[in-house]
Amino acid sequence: MCRTIRAGRYAYAIGGNRQAAQFSGVNIRRNLFTIFVLMGTLCGVSGVTLASYVGYGTISAGQGYELDAIAACILGGTSTLGGVGTVFGAMVGSIIMVSLTNGLQMTNTPAALQYVLKGVVLVIAVYADIRIKRGSSNS
Repeated sequence: MCRTIRAGRYAYAIGGNRQAAQFSGVNIRRNLFTIFVLMGTLCGVSGVTLASYVGYGTISAGQGYELDAIAACILGGTSTLGGVGTVFGAMVGSIIMVSLTNGLQMTNTPAALQYVLKGVVLVIAVYADIRIKRGSSNS
């Protein structure tokens, strides 16, 4: 457990300022290699999962998921202005997006309108985030 937390802190430090992390004693090459191997493995698992969900492999199977991923992070509390966000919040945001997608599909909403509605939800979330940040900075 402690090793996992340390690896996460190292990844966060490398992403924030690589040179400062190196001066702090973080082995940049080893940690970057580990991060890329982990991401490659997770991408492979998600690709196999998506192919089994769709039923076959196709280049357009994941098309449109980038909007869902960004909206899930924003709805989960990640600030567009930076510096704020948790993994738990992103998971809650993804549950909200999956529920929205599932509800729209169950009501036979056309695909184009689904993208518009998801975009509206994303714009509202970004607007609310900016309003909250401005309100807290003025106090």
